[in-house]
Amino acid sequence: MLVDSHCHLDHYGEDEIEAVVGRAREAGIGRMVTIGVRMGQAEQVKALAERFPEVWGTVGVHPQNVGEAPVAAVDEIVALADHPRVVGIGESGLDYFYDKAPREAQQQSFRHHIRASQRTGLPLVIHARDADNDIADILSEERAAGGAFPALLHCFSSTRALAEQVVAQGGYVSLSGILTFPRSEELRSIAADLPEDRLLVETDSPYLAPVPHRGKRNEPSWVGNTAAVLARLRGWDMAQVAEVTTTNFLRLFNRCR
Repeated sequence: MLVDSHCHLDHYGEDEIEAVVGRAREAGIGRMVTIGVRMGQAEQVKALAERFPEVWGTVGVHPQNVGEAPVAAVDEIVALADHPRVVGIGESGLDYFYDKAPREAQQQSFRHHIRASQRTGLPLVIHARDADNDIADILSEERAAGGAFPALLHCFSSTRALAEQVVAQGGYVSLSGILTFPRSEELRSIAADLPEDRLLVETDSPYLAPVPHRGKRNEPSWVGNTAAVLARLRGWDMAQVAEVTTTNFLRLFNRCR
């Protein structure tokens, strides 16, 4: 069994979601986590997780969406997470590439999500783009102030230093279709070196379709393409990469057991 640890199933229409989940099931994808990006979207995430036994969800506000409403309070995020099919907090973090929300608001939101993770014990799903130094500083500051929390650096395409810090603090790193891209040599080098008990795979679908599907709309059934590249980098067969990444997933997202 493989797991798609990060996808956006609410992006698929009602006329196609059954087929998308069905293709994932046929491809041996035993679990999928559909991700929260807005407070108001949380009910849709929960509905999808209730509808399909393979689907679980997270709740939170994506850094690109932070500017659309007042920054969510910790209590609000914690309350949204009080559902048996919600397994994580986020995605939250910092995105200085698109800069769609004020950086100060992004940072405040990120801290609130971290505190919600500390309160609930649910893993924090981290979005990091062109903001590695501030991500690293905030993670360390909040950990020192409020204690350790489980975390996943999703769709990893950041620096080796950030990956190593997250792992050193007990977190995990998830690899997406970017791992398969021709120009991702540095990313593949990092993926080859990280501890095997900290690695997950994802699609981030409908974005970032892996080779050989570049240019198409991504979907969870294609997470195996990323897993195949990870297997080659680590000298594993597909059975081993499935066992390692699924074991890691269930350790982190322990509500999915």
